[in-house]
Amino acid sequence: MRLVRQLVAVAAVAFIGGQGVTAAKGEPWLQLAIGIPAAVLAVFVYRWVVGRTERRPVTELALEGAPAALGRGTLIGVALFGAVIVNLFTSGYYEVDGLHPVTGAVGLLGFMAAAAVTEELVFRGVLFRVTEEHTGTWIALLLTGTLFGLSHLLNPNASVWGAAAIAVEAGGMLTAAYVATRSLWLPIGLHFGWNFAASGIFSTEVSGNDTPPGLLDSSMSGPSPLTGGDFGPEGSVYSVLFGVLTTIAFMWLARRRGHVVPRGGRADRAGTTATLPR
Repeated sequence: MRLVRQLVAVAAVAFIGGQGVTAAKGEPWLQLAIGIPAAVLAVFVYRWVVGRTERRPVTELALEGAPAALGRGTLIGVALFGAVIVNLFTSGYYEVDGLHPVTGAVGLLGFMAAAAVTEELVFRGVLFRVTEEHTGTWIALLLTGTLFGLSHLLNPNASVWGAAAIAVEAGGMLTAAYVATRSLWLPIGLHFGWNFAASGIFSTEVSGNDTPPGLLDSSMSGPSPLTGGDFGPEGSVYSVLFGVLTTIAFMWLARRRGHVVPRGGRADRAGTTATLPR
């Protein structure tokens, strides 16, 4: 029931915020005005429902250090997607023809903020965290990463390969970012930075979704394994490669900090592992 209550509370905010942002399509400033408050509301709802159902301080969303962690995550996300685009550009598959008005990026800022926050709260904050208590870190990472990938099959222009790529590059990477820090702020920033770079800066599809143009007036063509085809660059082998390398780096850091939980164990607030009573 704890899992159900947390999922219902966060999913309700995600649904309402998503409907509001979608309804404001074509009105970028209104999308921003809806998306940012929806993201903030989701954080407060998560803190309230988890604190109430688990009767503990919600340390994974502690406000102390949140801006710095969000900033680091955003920079990492933008840099990683930028590396994907650089590889496509140097291969002749991505071209820039000019600039679009900045208003498109403004709307995408609100849209991607709401999406990143609510998806991280659901998948890493609730599903992974609760699953990890019963299965340990590695199995929970595999299960929730796969579920995260499968959820993208509902998107327009979705494909089995695209969902598999998301499961590996995003499901693994974002979960590893949480495990390494035991905080949701870094994966939220990483998720937002990646998605906003894809849409708001480089004007590419995001997980099969055709978004309004961002800052760059760009075009992309070439073999689907490299460009991702209709699914967008997240279906590119470059994205999978960078996602896997980042996952390895975060999991190495998590292991070094003692954050990797064996089956039947838990991570305490100091980051060490302890065996749960059976």
